[in-house]
Amino acid sequence: MSFTLAIVGRPNAGKSTLFNRLVGKKLALVDDQPGVTRDLREGEARLGDLTFTVIDTAGLEEATDESLQGRMRKLTERAVDMADVCLFVLDARAGVTPTDEFFAELLRKRAPRVILACNKAEGAAADAGLIEAYALGLGEPLRISAEHGEGMADLYAALMPISDAFAAKAAAAAETAPETDIFLPEDDGSEELDLGAAEEAWRPSTARPLQVAVVGRPNAGKSTLINRILGEDRLLTGPEAGITRDAISLQIDWDGLPMRIFDTAGMRKKAKVQDKVEKLSVSDGLRAVKFAEVVVVLLDAAIPFEQQDLRIADLAEREGRAVVVAVNKWDIEDDKQQKLRDLKEAFERLLPQLRGAPLVTVSAKTGRGLDRLRAAVIKAHEVWNRRVSTARLNRWLSGMLEAHPPPAPQGKRIKLRYMTQAKTRPPGFVVMCSHPDKMPESYSRYLVNGLREGFDMPGTPIRLHMRGQGDRNPYQSRKKPGPSKLRKHLDKGPAKAPGRGSGKSRPR
Repeated sequence: MSFTLAIVGRPNAGKSTLFNRLVGKKLALVDDQPGVTRDLREGEARLGDLTFTVIDTAGLEEATDESLQGRMRKLTERAVDMADVCLFVLDARAGVTPTDEFFAELLRKRAPRVILACNKAEGAAADAGLIEAYALGLGEPLRISAEHGEGMADLYAALMPISDAFAAKAAAAAETAPETDIFLPEDDGSEELDLGAAEEAWRPSTARPLQVAVVGRPNAGKSTLINRILGEDRLLTGPEAGITRDAISLQIDWDGLPMRIFDTAGMRKKAKVQDKVEKLSVSDGLRAVKFAEVVVVLLDAAIPFEQQDLRIADLAEREGRAVVVAVNKWDIEDDKQQKLRDLKEAFERLLPQLRGAPLVTVSAKTGRGLDRLRAAVIKAHEVWNRRVSTARLNRWLSGMLEAHPPPAPQGKRIKLRYMTQAKTRPPGFVVMCSHPDKMPESYSRYLVNGLREGFDMPGTPIRLHMRGQGDRNPYQSRKKPGPSKLRKHLDKGPAKAPGRGSGKSRPR
């Protein structure tokens, strides 16, 4: 049982830098300008032999209305309430400000435990701010530097008693807990059990949840959709476009489906992205797509299938991810049937590389259509992991060759000998053939479309590789005899038949 540490403080105090230091990765976006972090980001931290959950929060603002700063403050206050201990970070070089004094009073009332830390404390320029921090009444401040890793030993010493208290509480709870373990008979090693285990190996579990990334243009409703799935306002939302900056990952259980879902920043056209923070946000979202297994491309029902939507969907397909297209804000549409027919026609025409991928209409505001979205995600992941036996593939290949034999470019006939599946996630197939470099792209597409229809793999990316087989002369690799060896062979003369020319008479 580990504890939860929330890092709070004014904007630009170095909270995200300290968060990255504790988790050992550059997960949170860091920049010199204040207010980069807006959402709550969780991570597994390690400090010495201590392991705990750390939460990076937005900078505390004094706004209390429904503005963007006010909504950011509400999320930070929520992190304070759910954390076991709060690390209040000050900027030692700026000293203690009236805002710091206000939030110190707030933490004294709401937080169960508070640790005071003065960041950017390397050098003599931070001495004055360190002395001022004593006046906040939160105990002795820690002198740390998140950028250079100084003061981590003092932070470890401050967290050690808290960790010991939680470990003792967990041990006491384990002793008093009722016996609930169920002992199953051991596996007898039968083949049926092994095959069943292999069949279930790909299914998501709590230890390895399904990785899902929600991507799309700004203001498409990605954060609102994830909040609706969670059943709580966990992510910052609002009418402003481009609120989300970090690719926030949340581990949830969606009606029995273990899942880690990524909320990404809205992706605009590359020419319109000028701000440095937005560039970092887009690159963070692209990284989430590469780590995901299923990508949900969220469209706005009012302006679907714009050029940027097509680029995002094509990116997910090129990365080899299972794709689900979801159309949000369906509750404001009047003529839903006609709109749905137009969407399906545009989808088949504009995204032929994803032909057959699920197209789901949802409403993140009301929650309508989320059951269909969940079923589409499960189906896409199942197809993405599908494996076809070699025998079935070769029977299918024979039928495809009979229907349409491969062409003979430049008079050279291409022979397709056999086919096998080399990998899954996404499905990858290898065809052994002659002259693979002369295979037209059109015939490869013919085989890929046939695979989708023949083995029920709609929408998932399929990789088809043509590989040449050994058609060369078996004697080609042998070395020809040199002139000296050929001369010796000729000097020996013709070989004599046995029993002849020896001068001896044969017995009668």
